[in-house]
Amino acid sequence: MTSLHAVPTAADITVSHALIAPLIHRTPVLTCRAINAMTGADLYFKCENFQKIGAFKMRGAANAALRLSPAERARGLATHSSGNHAQAVARAAQELGVPAYIVMPENAPQVKVAGTRSYGAEVIFCASTPEARTAKLAEVVAATGAYFIHPFDDYNVIAGQATAAKELLEDAGSELDILMAPVGGGGLLSGTALTAHYFAPQALVIASEPHAVDDAYRSFHSGKIEHNASTDTIADGLRTPLSQKTFDLIRQHVDEIIRVEETEIIHAMRQVWERMKIIIEPSCAVPLAAVFAQPDTFRGKRVGIILTGGNVDISQLPF
Repeated sequence: MTSLHAVPTAADITVSHALIAPLIHRTPVLTCRAINAMTGADLYFKCENFQKIGAFKMRGAANAALRLSPAERARGLATHSSGNHAQAVARAAQELGVPAYIVMPENAPQVKVAGTRSYGAEVIFCASTPEARTAKLAEVVAATGAYFIHPFDDYNVIAGQATAAKELLEDAGSELDILMAPVGGGGLLSGTALTAHYFAPQALVIASEPHAVDDAYRSFHSGKIEHNASTDTIADGLRTPLSQKTFDLIRQHVDEIIRVEETEIIHAMRQVWERMKIIIEPSCAVPLAAVFAQPDTFRGKRVGIILTGGNVDISQLPF
């Protein structure tokens, strides 16, 4: 198996899906009549909160790790992440019997730090800025020789993330009108958009993002990668700016990005906890928040939503 160095094709996504099957769960697609009644839409939730390590990130990390040569893999795996990708790379390394070196920002949720360490990884802390992450990661790679698996700027990771939407399309029962994912660095959204392009061209791809960190929205409309002045959002998984790879795919294959407020994210998160009786983290609630915020866009439509993860610190609940 070789690493991908170009935009993944439909065949690449299908092969990646088979490759990672031993390291992931095929997570369920759930519906909720109460939330459907509130929104006027038929919503199909792809529950990646039930994925190994509690988030979709396991898919991309597994695909990238499994596509390495034995020699590359033996040196260990490294990454920088606020939490879910950190845990995914740590778990992939554990499964493959190699070391993992994970750079995490000082303000990373403690539940995600503990999860990363529980898979045997060495955690190295840095300041909570993209520049600090990059600099510290470079030090770690230079010292260890470990292979850097980028959280999203990697076609192997993007192809792995694309498999979540592939399963959603297969398990929803009939054609979907809209596919939704939140956007941070854009790996999941890029993969979701490619899956729709190849396997469900009739479906619109609509992303969602916190207004407080709306760099993807601004990038989408300006035609160049924008950055955020602040990372002050409850959706800690969506604080990262786009990369060139993800930006290009999003501009080409995504139809719309909807921004939502912090109160709207908390409201949507609470509805899933209360109505569906499942745990999701704030980043995960952002697409549903967009459905609540713009009901006319979704009313009467069959909408697939990727619930990205459930690694929430229950000591810091906003309700």
